Amino acid sequence: MAIKALADYDFPSSDALENYKGKQLLYINWERHRMFSRPFVLALTPDTPFSVIVDQYITNCYSYHPDFAHIDWTQVVWQNSDTVFHPDMTKSLQENGIGHKDLIRFTTPGLDGIAGTGY
Repeated sequence: MAIKALADYDFPSSDALENYKGKQLLYINWERHRMFSRPFVLALTPDTPFSVIVDQYITNCYSYHPDFAHIDWTQVVWQNSDTVFHPDMTKSLQENGIGHKDLIRFTTPGLDGIAGTGY
């Protein structure tokens, strides 16, 4: 059933890129690891190298999970939303085609949460 608004809701978005003073929002989710109930959200400059995302931010967010120490980073499957991609670790978010409010998902083959439970 279609819904029709009774009013014109034409207003500027409060989470538009221009409201973040040169930064963009980036959501990061470790798939099959529900110990973390939602993706982490980071505010980063578009020139942030992807290696910094992995070495600093992903490590800070997820390193206390027991599976983290066993990640083989050469086998990680990366997705930008539902699209598989192969990030260049030396290039920036912008150069890797990662924009404002994109969701970066990563899957770690063979690691499926605590005792394979997805947590």
